[in-house]
Amino acid sequence: MNALQLIGKTIKNWQNKSLHQSTVTSNKESSSNNVSEDSQPFLLRCICRIHSPVMIIISVTSLTGLISYRFYNQPELAVGTISPAKIVAPRDGSFVDQKTTDELRKKIRNGSLPVLQEDTNISDRLRTNLENQLREIDNLRSLKRNISLVSTGIISTPIQLYLFNLSQNEWQEIINDVNSNQPLNLENNAVRQLWNYKQQVDEVKFQNLLNQLQLYREQYQTIESQIQKISFDNLSRADKEVLFSLDRNTWQKSRQQILKTQKLILTQGISAGLPEEIKEQTVQIHLENALPPNLVNIGVKLLLPNLKPNLIIDQEKTSARAEKAAQEIEPVVVSIQKNEVIVNAGEKITQGDFILLDNFGLSRRSINWTGILGSGALVSVSLITFMAIADRVKKKLRRRDQVLIWLFSLSIPAISIVDVGYNSLPAVGFLTSTFYGPTLALTHVTLMTGLTIFQIETVGWQYLIPSFAGGILASVMASRLHSREELALLGAGVGLTQGSVYFIVHLVGSAAAGTVWYALLPGALWHGTVGLTYTVLALGISPYLERFFDLITPIRLAELSNPNRPLLKRLATEAPGTFQHTMFVASLAEAAARRLHCNVELVRAGTLYHDIGKMHDPLGFIENQMGGPNKHDMINNPWKSADIIKKHVSEGIVMAKKCGLPQAIRDFIPQHQGTLLISYFYFQAKNQKENNPEIMINESDFRYDGPIPQSRETGIVMLADGCEAALRSLKNATPDQAMAMVNKIFKARWRDHQLDDCGIKYEELPIIAEVFVNVWQQFNHQRIAYPKGALDRN
Repeated sequence: MNALQLIGKTIKNWQNKSLHQSTVTSNKESSSNNVSEDSQPFLLRCICRIHSPVMIIISVTSLTGLISYRFYNQPELAVGTISPAKIVAPRDGSFVDQKTTDELRKKIRNGSLPVLQEDTNISDRLRTNLENQLREIDNLRSLKRNISLVSTGIISTPIQLYLFNLSQNEWQEIINDVNSNQPLNLENNAVRQLWNYKQQVDEVKFQNLLNQLQLYREQYQTIESQIQKISFDNLSRADKEVLFSLDRNTWQKSRQQILKTQKLILTQGISAGLPEEIKEQTVQIHLENALPPNLVNIGVKLLLPNLKPNLIIDQEKTSARAEKAAQEIEPVVVSIQKNEVIVNAGEKITQGDFILLDNFGLSRRSINWTGILGSGALVSVSLITFMAIADRVKKKLRRRDQVLIWLFSLSIPAISIVDVGYNSLPAVGFLTSTFYGPTLALTHVTLMTGLTIFQIETVGWQYLIPSFAGGILASVMASRLHSREELALLGAGVGLTQGSVYFIVHLVGSAAAGTVWYALLPGALWHGTVGLTYTVLALGISPYLERFFDLITPIRLAELSNPNRPLLKRLATEAPGTFQHTMFVASLAEAAARRLHCNVELVRAGTLYHDIGKMHDPLGFIENQMGGPNKHDMINNPWKSADIIKKHVSEGIVMAKKCGLPQAIRDFIPQHQGTLLISYFYFQAKNQKENNPEIMINESDFRYDGPIPQSRETGIVMLADGCEAALRSLKNATPDQAMAMVNKIFKARWRDHQLDDCGIKYEELPIIAEVFVNVWQQFNHQRIAYPKGALDRN
């Protein structure tokens, strides 16, 4: 038996075992299986559980073919290898070394100096700021120049200014000394002049002089306070005294020169990173011959805070200059004469040697089977890893799921072959996460990134890392978002992440930090746009993939749960009782699914469609009879009645397929009934048999065709559907009575083996029962009885 026969036989046995487990009989014999599961190798069981042999072969072959394309025509005598013999040129030749040329041009592009231009907004702001500060000085100088003084015939101007600058205590000491009978400090000119004036006038005139001096003192000190508070914090008190003691003409000339100097320097431009020492020296040179010596240092202090970098990079001109400089680099040409030695035996082959060997056809190009086999082994390990994780997270991958993931996988190395500098990792992470969850998406993106790195070797890994970062973000977040708007925002986040990572990676590897702003930012913006574009593309094709590959996503489930969907509108119109039954079942099932951490969106959508088949004969179901005659009483044939009841499953499946409902939703239609016994008509048939022993009763005629629930979600809906009518019938029951009835129904389903394959554990049944009773209480809470006439209209 060869390997393919063994794998095929294993798959057949696995399918037989799965079918056997889905039956309702308690007979557990497995003698019909040719090979028991325990006798199969564990790895083989894991592989066949998820992938078919055909898909395994196709996946390994196609991916190996893509990632090992560089081995198809690989030179044996490549750069860095040792020449086994002396090789001479068979003829004259001159060949362009395109690789070396491209590397030189790349260095020129990255190392080219940026083209700068003046940012007029910054310059205007600096000029305005300096003008405002100088205007403030003008105003204070004007106030100080016009300060009030008493008659200089009484007290000289210098003495008055001396008095104005005294502190309040010093001023008071002088006043007290002058007012005494004999001043003690007549050596002080201010005391002496005041004392002399006192001797010449009466007390009233002298007191008026003191009051006038006090008033002018206060005005003067107010102006001095404003001078000290002006915004030139780097000016000392001595500088300000010089500044405000200048005559008008000197100040005006100095003021114009300061503004002129700022204009000249800003016009020449100040680049970012220019040391402060150089700026200070420049200002010093401009002012030293234009201002009085005592004002040069003050002018420097006034100008420096208003000389900021005002040059920015002109991206367009910079790129044009870099490209022009790169294109001016002449192609590197390697030349040799006939019979001249290219490389001697035992020498390492250089890039120039390889160009000659390759163009002369001496590099011994051939298929590198070792490299291809290594690629195949790497792909196989990656595929087994993916399948093992898929099995671990219990994802049942259908054949169409395998095909879709295979197509996603092919897109990444296929784009890398073209060498466009980016790949589809963000889109793959986005779609895989949306369809199959974050764990498989992270696994898929990580494995494909590793294979792509192997494919491109070390060349281009700087471009792969940003795409990988975007793919990781999309993988983690896409499955958690439940609206197109949120997914659109995720696209922006992916673009921002990819652009930022590109910038950081290339910044770390950049030799010249000065090239960042004109060389790296455009690339970062481009890669960010690529990440956003891939996400938008994934978002756009997602609905088509959902429909074509029969996939469900939170968004699609939300759309299917819209009561305005045609099928649900028909159900509400043609079978209103069934629709109300569906609403209550949905309330029960959703609450239980949320408590057990199941897929609530899937439960909601599946419950809404689980009974659509009742539209084939609405009156055949009691909830739609509205108190009218029971159709089954007129039929009086339990076999026909059971067929009508069972038919709502088969007809529901037909309606669901016709409307294009996904398989995950269609599964709720048969599985919510499983293989339950239609007990009412079964016992009616048994009663007829008592009167007519010749009647043959086959229990399978009164059981649904199944299958029993295959997931926790369908199992919850089966329990909710079984409890809905019973709970609705309770009017004045206590919660304990309701709980007892729910537990009774649950035990009946458990004993009937309806929950064997769905994954719901026996210890979880009390939790579900508690949830159902809580929901029932919310729907049947006591209401206040209104008094008679309270609702009558006036």
